[in-house]
Amino acid sequence: MAGIAHQGKTVFGLDIGTRSIVGTVGYKTKDRFVVIAQKTVEHETRAMMDGQIHDIKKVGETINAVKTALEEETGSRLEGVCIAAAGRVLRTVTTHVEETFSEERVVKEEDVYALSAMGVEQAYAEFLSGNDTDMKFYCVGHSVIRYYMNNYPIGNPQEHKAGSIGADMIVTFLPEDVVDGLYRAVEYAGLKVENLTLEPIAAIQVAIPEKFRMLNIALVDVGAGTSDISITKEGAIVSYGMIPVAGDSITEIIAQHCLVDFNTAEQIKRSMEQAYALEKAAKEAGKTVTDAEKIAFTDIMGLPQYISAGELAEIIAPAIDNMTSQVAECIKELNGDKSVSAVFVVGGGGKIPGYTEKLSEKLEIVKERVAIRGGEVMGMIDFPAGVEMSSLLVTPIGICLCFYEQNNNFIFVTFNDERIKIYDNGKLSVVDVAMQAEFPNDGLFPKRGSELNYTVEGKARMKRGELGEAAIITVNGELGDIHTPVKANDVVSVMPSTAGAAAKLEVGSIPEHHQSITITVNGQKVVLPKFAKVNGTLQSAYYEIQNGDNIEMQNFYTVAQILEFMDVILPQEAAFAVNNAVADRETPVYENFSVVWGEAAENIVRAAREAEAERTAREAERLRAEEEAKEAERMRAEEEAESTYTEEETKAVEDGPVSKENEEMAKQTVTAPVEETVVEATPVQAGPVIHDIVVLVNGRPIRMSGKASYVYVDVFDYIDFDLSKPQGSGVHTGLNGAPAEYLKEIKDGDVIDIYWRK
Repeated sequence: MAGIAHQGKTVFGLDIGTRSIVGTVGYKTKDRFVVIAQKTVEHETRAMMDGQIHDIKKVGETINAVKTALEEETGSRLEGVCIAAAGRVLRTVTTHVEETFSEERVVKEEDVYALSAMGVEQAYAEFLSGNDTDMKFYCVGHSVIRYYMNNYPIGNPQEHKAGSIGADMIVTFLPEDVVDGLYRAVEYAGLKVENLTLEPIAAIQVAIPEKFRMLNIALVDVGAGTSDISITKEGAIVSYGMIPVAGDSITEIIAQHCLVDFNTAEQIKRSMEQAYALEKAAKEAGKTVTDAEKIAFTDIMGLPQYISAGELAEIIAPAIDNMTSQVAECIKELNGDKSVSAVFVVGGGGKIPGYTEKLSEKLEIVKERVAIRGGEVMGMIDFPAGVEMSSLLVTPIGICLCFYEQNNNFIFVTFNDERIKIYDNGKLSVVDVAMQAEFPNDGLFPKRGSELNYTVEGKARMKRGELGEAAIITVNGELGDIHTPVKANDVVSVMPSTAGAAAKLEVGSIPEHHQSITITVNGQKVVLPKFAKVNGTLQSAYYEIQNGDNIEMQNFYTVAQILEFMDVILPQEAAFAVNNAVADRETPVYENFSVVWGEAAENIVRAAREAEAERTAREAERLRAEEEAKEAERMRAEEEAESTYTEEETKAVEDGPVSKENEEMAKQTVTAPVEETVVEATPVQAGPVIHDIVVLVNGRPIRMSGKASYVYVDVFDYIDFDLSKPQGSGVHTGLNGAPAEYLKEIKDGDVIDIYWRK
């Protein structure tokens, strides 16, 4: 810029707005910014709407007009320019992201970074799903509103032990075509972009000095079509927002009420601040408000009209209430569902009387903490003569100041041999560049192999896969990591992380497989390892578990399995006994059961057979005795019947006439000889006497009958106790409080306990 003599580097800034374009030329000294020249040109047509360029050629022509006027005023040629993308074109997405770990562990810094990256990816996906567009977007900012640990809110989960972490996040995107449209319009005017920032950031450069940015403050730029909002905290701008209600909505209400065109209504609105001051002064002086203090205009009928600022305030009050309600709601949402400490208002729309008071009411903060920022924040700025310092100039001056900061702008970075444009918020790192390049999030962090899910005894189990190799990151040829800072023209290379091996596990490695069953075999203790059934089939310890397998540990052995384990070979006809009861090769044997074979088992089998034979003989004897008793009873009944018949016949002869036949029969009966029958007595053999006994089994009296003597095992004939279907680790046999064997003799009144041990 030849022709301008000063020590500082001159900057040319353009505020490309919806209504007009403001050009500023100036330079910065040690502690001041000097404005050399400033020019404002309004658009002749609606080439821009809501901060977005619709007609690049028309906007380019207006930019060229501003540039030409400033070149003439300064006597210098302008080639490079600083611009800003309007805050109203920002797209903000609020999302919740959750990361669940396979098991509880300490949360590291990388986990928090990965969560944030996941949140940005998720927000971008949500944004695209709700917007049918192939347009590319830049992530220009993201902020965590709230962290969660195990589903409970927490300030910072890092270094805590957790099973899951989550976050509520605000992510802001800028459409690529907005940036490209600004670049093309500027190039059409023969200029080159030296720096591009966001309008909210430019406004903050002036409205919120750096020393205040540690505070939680909101900046509201009330423009023509939208109200742009940004939040500062901890020295940085943490979030952006926008509502589609601003100064034009007020202008439209004035146009309808006053019956004027839009431009006249805009002039009435701009005059409102001065008229309000005149009315206030008149009232304080005790004077009547006259037409001199009112706003004069001509309606569409060509008639001169006057309206007071007070009347206008009543007309637009509902619109102001609606606008400030939406702004307050947006501020709270961007700030984590809570109000801010203070609000700075810039832009023409915020100058409407009553706006700041109503906004403080909606935010529930004192009205002194919601203020318009204008001339009072420009004490370090020198303007040329005739330029009025107001809130309208905050953003144009801020655009120029951003040039000296050399941050919060778009830069070019080479990522994996691809040149990309990225928004630099002053804290740019490798992870931000990777996200902008749409590099897969899991390619930055070590990946585990696939996990193995299975169940043991109905309970879910999981084994994690092995951890892979971390990504290899270089910045300008030097090793770095995801936190390494990145600046303009840096060359970043990322070799993706690798996945580890999938999880593998053998049945023999699960803890339950190390348990055992202890039994007694022929009087000696034997320890048997537990078998595992996988999906109902017995498997060896070397079986490799598959996803979805259901594993159950078998808590018994069959006699055949015991023989196989002990490597014992017996003839097929060999005898076996389990817990002193006859068994076979398929009989189950549980913990603490006893097993015998050989001579001891043969004795038990023989005794059982003899006992069975004796029981069978006693049963047969009992049945024979019952049959004899029945036969004797039948014969006695017949004899009684015959005796009754003879007496009746005799009585009939005595009491009535006797026929010749009866008389002859009687004679024969009297004279017939009587035959004597001799019955020889059968000698009674001495032996055991069959008798009943009553015993108490598990607290219930049981009558046992049909035998001369009883043994413990006879009890099972009288109770519901199936030895073939084990329901525990073994059978407890108790007699009068002491352990008992199956062939132990029992007597009347004995107390017996029989149950499955758990």
